[in-house]
Amino acid sequence: MISTLAAAGLALSTIIIPPVADPPPTGQITIDVVTVNGSGCKIGTAAIAVSPDNKAFTVTYSDYMAQVGPQAKPTDFRKNCQLNLKVNVPGGFTYGIAQADYRGFAHLERGSKGSMKASYYFQGMSDTDARSKTWNGTLSDDWQVTHKTDVASIIYHPCGAKRNFNINTELRVDKGTSDPKKTSFMAMDSTDGSIETIYHFAWKKCPKL
Repeated sequence: MISTLAAAGLALSTIIIPPVADPPPTGQITIDVVTVNGSGCKIGTAAIAVSPDNKAFTVTYSDYMAQVGPQAKPTDFRKNCQLNLKVNVPGGFTYGIAQADYRGFAHLERGSKGSMKASYYFQGMSDTDARSKTWNGTLSDDWQVTHKTDVASIIYHPCGAKRNFNINTELRVDKGTSDPKKTSFMAMDSTDGSIETIYHFAWKKCPKL
């Protein structure tokens, strides 16, 4: 029979302590937009900014909206955006994405549907599981989708490698049985910068060579 003390020691020895991300570096972080493709982010309509504490960066769109209705073009029911970014970080550090918050506004007439799909990955590496969500009309409100990754499952940029960070998003509206004389739309844009997509960094120190 195992003594109470021995059992307690055995239990403690089998506790798995989850890894903890390192604090962000204090040096300056910049992000260069290498390429922009897609009907939802034409040149000049997407802006990137890094937070002062280096904990996140934001993407703000100014012309990203999918819609159906009397004024919409046949191709407007789907809009997408592919961003290829070069994230410049201080030496000795690497990064992953712990969480992504996608936000926007939707106006969906009764009988229509709207959906949002998003994924991100490092160049040359496997794509993340695409996250998607669907909303049914009637709806006229802000929307948000959060893509959160457990600390143990975060994929980090390989130390010493040069791999750009890719972001893929898509908005889609299906008119369904809604009144064809009325407009339904899904937007991930903002004219005043109040609606932003936020990517939260997870930082890790690279091993010294």
